[in-house]
Amino acid sequence: MTQSVILKGQTLAFVDDPFVVGPDLATRFETDGAVWIEGGLVRSFGPADAIIAEASSVPVHDFGKHLITAGFVDCHAHYPQLPIIASYGEQLLTWLEKYTFPTETAFQDAGVAAEAASFFVDECLRNGITSSAVFATVHPESVDVFFEAAAARNLRMACGKVLMDRNAPDGLRDTAQDGYDQSKALIDAWHGNGRNVYALTPRFAPTSTPEQLAAAGALWSEYPDILMQTHLSENPKEVAWVADLFPDAPDYFGVYEHFGLAGPGAIFGHAVHLTNRERAAIRDTGSAIAHCPTSNTFIGSGLFDMQGLRDKEATIPVGLATDVAGGSSLSMFATMRTAYEIAQLRGYSLHPAKAWHLATVGSATAMRIADKVGNLAPGIEADLIIIDLTSTNLIRRRVARAENIWDVLFAQMILADDRAIAATYVAGEPVYRQD
Repeated sequence: MTQSVILKGQTLAFVDDPFVVGPDLATRFETDGAVWIEGGLVRSFGPADAIIAEASSVPVHDFGKHLITAGFVDCHAHYPQLPIIASYGEQLLTWLEKYTFPTETAFQDAGVAAEAASFFVDECLRNGITSSAVFATVHPESVDVFFEAAAARNLRMACGKVLMDRNAPDGLRDTAQDGYDQSKALIDAWHGNGRNVYALTPRFAPTSTPEQLAAAGALWSEYPDILMQTHLSENPKEVAWVADLFPDAPDYFGVYEHFGLAGPGAIFGHAVHLTNRERAAIRDTGSAIAHCPTSNTFIGSGLFDMQGLRDKEATIPVGLATDVAGGSSLSMFATMRTAYEIAQLRGYSLHPAKAWHLATVGSATAMRIADKVGNLAPGIEADLIIIDLTSTNLIRRRVARAENIWDVLFAQMILADDRAIAATYVAGEPVYRQD
């Protein structure tokens, strides 16, 4: 572990919530800044002259005009689905049957799962994603190999065994008891082991019986510091299916409430088609939403109401998520771009400060790790990215006309790709550098 080093460049940190106080009051930007890393943590950051004077004997790595900021945090992804990314022509329920379930069946082979996990985490680092909340498959070994891959790179990742005891093919179903027992064993083995975080993972209400959802709720009450991740109101046909399967529930979110699967640490992917009661219940329970823009457009699910859920309901935690492989990219730039475009279609302009907040602090808050990652602040783990703000000729031309940092960051959102990630640091160590 790096004992002490200073990274010099432009720096960006959040000191408040831009959805609440506005972009300028919420951020701290230095055109000539520095981050002092010691023992894998951020010791301090600020103007380069002051930081370097305070730590005169500490080596300095100068990144020029590159931007130093927190690594991206992806609060909803499916690592086993990378082989089916960019598959053609289906919406949610048919997508699961045609692409997802056949692919996930192969993950009963630990070797297949291990190769996919290793590829996924390396792609995350190449795209500047340093933490994710990840769905494995129903097979416990798919969780073991994922955490092994994450631990080998010292990443703070969340993952969990998918729970499915109905409406899924042979080889992808467990039982309420097996799901409970296997999840409990995985929690005991991995949660808090190094930087690993366990996430209780019922896929979604239609693939779990009431008995399994009750068992999941009981398990979460035994281990309240783990996460709970699932899906909610992604597709209109899915919402109607849930109403048929759970006729006594007031709505889709009400199913999860009934079984004790709502509250702080619960991350609900999508939440596109919500009733007014669901919006209020999500807020009142302290649950979080993972906005998955490229997935919502790619498989035709609908347009997320960012303004209604975040600007007007600022107490609802919302994070940004790639949702690969329903999502079409592991690039957080592409994810922010599509979030902006969806907001535009709803008559709302998503400011780049807000998009950047969603992709860092917002997702970390949803995952209950904002005290550890997702920002620049003293004591935060030094999971950082170095962004080349002129990574292509087109971006260089656009940035030359920029009037402020927001113009520059907006250009990254709309035009950048993985070439913009010059380096990724994990706990102060460089784990990826652009060739």
